[in-house]
Amino acid sequence: MSFQNAFFEFAAGTSAGLPPATLPEVVFSGRSNVGKSSMINKLLNRKSLARISSAPGKTATINFYNIGFCRFADLPGYGYAKVPQAEKQRWAELVEGYFAAGRDIRLVVQVVDMRRPPTEDDMHMIESLEARSVPFLIAASKSDKLNATQRKERIARLEELLTKRGMEYLPFSASSGEGAERLRRKILAACSK
Repeated sequence: MSFQNAFFEFAAGTSAGLPPATLPEVVFSGRSNVGKSSMINKLLNRKSLARISSAPGKTATINFYNIGFCRFADLPGYGYAKVPQAEKQRWAELVEGYFAAGRDIRLVVQVVDMRRPPTEDDMHMIESLEARSVPFLIAASKSDKLNATQRKERIARLEELLTKRGMEYLPFSASSGEGAERLRRKILAACSK
């Protein structure tokens, strides 16, 4: 199983427009501008397969990437205040519809910004995944943006918050590559079951 032959496959703007679930899926979830697209590009060793926006709230669809042995599903980012309420509701329906569609979801990579505590929206998403019994792990992005003292403090807080609840997390940096190989192994293990 290789990550080398990935290609953009489909963008779904409504739950009725989701493509057929023909492969196991790995889902990337997180707030707007948390680094999901950068993470996907790093995992696939591509510079711009997943489009990276400088402005939060731009991804309004679920973007599907065919990896061959599985499909990556990049959910719209949540928590961006400047998006109109009607658009937020459409996103919520899209994401709810995705999770309710009976797809073969093998793993959700819940992305949080390592520089900050998980937001209320992050915790709501985590609780939703727990309630659905969906397998997930937390990827703490932008780990390279912290100095040694900040990093130690952040890891201690993440461990206190997440590991006491039995949640697995890993630091990740799209710039340095930290965590990329470990996350690839987790994806391979989830998709080979």
